[in-house]
Amino acid sequence: MKRVLLCITFLLSAAFLSAVTFKETWGYVMADRYTEFKADMPITDLCFFGAEINCYGELIEPKNFEKLPQEYKGRKHLVAVCDSTALSHFVIDSKYGITNKLITSLVKAAEKYDGLQIDFELIPKKDMKNFHMFMKILRKKLGKKKMLSVCVPARLKDITDDVYDYAKLSEYVDRVFIMAYDEHWSTSAPGPIAGMEWSMKILEYAKSKIPEEKLVFGIPFYGRSWQNEGYGKAWYRSGIERIKKENKIKEKSINRKDGIPYFKFDKKITVTAYYDDTESILLRCKKIKEKEVNKIGFWRIGQEDPEVWGKITVE
Repeated sequence: MKRVLLCITFLLSAAFLSAVTFKETWGYVMADRYTEFKADMPITDLCFFGAEINCYGELIEPKNFEKLPQEYKGRKHLVAVCDSTALSHFVIDSKYGITNKLITSLVKAAEKYDGLQIDFELIPKKDMKNFHMFMKILRKKLGKKKMLSVCVPARLKDITDDVYDYAKLSEYVDRVFIMAYDEHWSTSAPGPIAGMEWSMKILEYAKSKIPEEKLVFGIPFYGRSWQNEGYGKAWYRSGIERIKKENKIKEKSINRKDGIPYFKFDKKITVTAYYDDTESILLRCKKIKEKEVNKIGFWRIGQEDPEVWGKITVE
């Protein structure tokens, strides 16, 4: 009986680890870590991260594009990044005279790529119409020969006046990349970067808003850890006194350097870490395939369990 159970367990494990096939696989490579990408990885669309926007609204193109493996035959996309609320407003509100200049720069920068991706993650809610107009104009200026895609945060339901309205943005782009991660983040309680149930709810919502041919579902390669106590920050004086009391710091243990007091103590902490390995990634991929979604993306190349590349194939 024991041998039979072991055999069944082995067969289930083998089935679980079988390869998953997609029509498109999108992967991100950092400009300063380009060597982490290998041409034989099963990636159909390589996203080069990224072109940044400076405080003047000027596009700063990334270096090392030419150093990517020349034997790679898939599509290459330039990712334009803006991670500032104030700067996002400045560059997409046409009253500042920057929008058209930026769009012209984006179109020019995209000339040596197959596509352009917009990753503006901190757009103020009041700029919803400005962003939608920005994408509409960019679509027209870029033309149909270049693929245009946009990154959007995870959504579980409709949000009033949503800057990242899935259905609306789908009108202007060829692909909508769902960033289905950060369910738990650095300052939240510990938990999965993207829980399975949470991810599937996002996927169901995305499917209801985005045409199948445009939907790319992004999953995380990275992990995150939390500790139950943290002391690496600024403190009120009252906080310092509390720490001294809690850790039984005696006055005789306090030293001074140039007249400034300091103390040290040892503390045992508990660290909780959540991450994805090949098994969990494949389980996630299988669940996505079961929902009849055939385009998947990975954030990001270099963070993964290397074994995963032997388990993902492209049609």
